[in-house]
Amino acid sequence: MKPRKRWLWLLILLPITLLAVGLVWALTPLGPMLEAEESLKSTASVQVISDQWIVYKPVSEPKNTGLIIYPGGRVDSRSYSPTAMQISSSGYYVVIVPMPLNLAVFGANEAKTVIEAFPEIQKWIVSGHSLGGTMAARFVNQNPDIVDGLILMAAYPAANDDLSTIDISSLSIFSTLDGLTTLEDIDGARHLLPQDSIYVEIDGGNHAQFGWYGDQPGDNPATISRETQQDLTNEAILALLEQINE
Repeated sequence: MKPRKRWLWLLILLPITLLAVGLVWALTPLGPMLEAEESLKSTASVQVISDQWIVYKPVSEPKNTGLIIYPGGRVDSRSYSPTAMQISSSGYYVVIVPMPLNLAVFGANEAKTVIEAFPEIQKWIVSGHSLGGTMAARFVNQNPDIVDGLILMAAYPAANDDLSTIDISSLSIFSTLDGLTTLEDIDGARHLLPQDSIYVEIDGGNHAQFGWYGDQPGDNPATISRETQQDLTNEAILALLEQINE
C-alpha cells in the first residue's frame, strides 16, 4: 500500500476507533452494588416504578415535595436507589433520571420533563452527584422559576452557572477524603451558590460512597463506612426537604 493511502486509512480509522472506545467506556458504567439492587423492589410503604425513570412513590399520604436525582458521570442510575428508597420512605416522591450514555451532560434538561409528568407535586428539588450535580446546577440556573431547591453531592456549579442571585434553597454535601471533587473545588465555587447555602462536610467520606457502585478510579479510601456516609447524606437531604415542604 502506498504511503499516501496508508495515511488516508489512518485518518479514516482513527476517529472511528476513538468513537468506539468512547462508547464502550460510556456504556459500561459503575455499579450497581447488590445493596442498590435490593432497593429497586417495592415495599409496603414505597412503590418502585422502573420505566423511563426510576420512580419512588410513597404508598400513603405523599408530601407535596419531590426530589430528582441526576447520577454521577458513568455511574449506573440504579446505584442511587438506596438513597431514593430512604427519602421516599419519609413521604417524598423521588425520581432517579438515567442519562444518555450515562453522562448527565447529555441530559441536563431531563428534570423539566419529570416536573411536567407529575403536576400533583407542587415543589421540586433537583439534586445530583459529581457531574450530575454540576448539570443539576445548570438546570436550576436555566429554570429558576420551576425549582425550589438544589442539592449538590460532591459537586459544584460550572463557572458559567452563577446561582448566587437566585432565590432558591441550596445544599452542598461534600467529603474530606474525596479524591475527585476536592475541598478546594468546593471552596472555589462557593461564590456561585446563594449566600445562605447550607454546607455539610462529611469527615472521612470519599467520592464513591455517595452512591452504591463500589470503588472509583482516582478516589481516596474512606475512613468511614458507606452506610455511615449514606446516613449522614440522607439526613442532610431530608432536613432540606422538610424545610422546603413546610
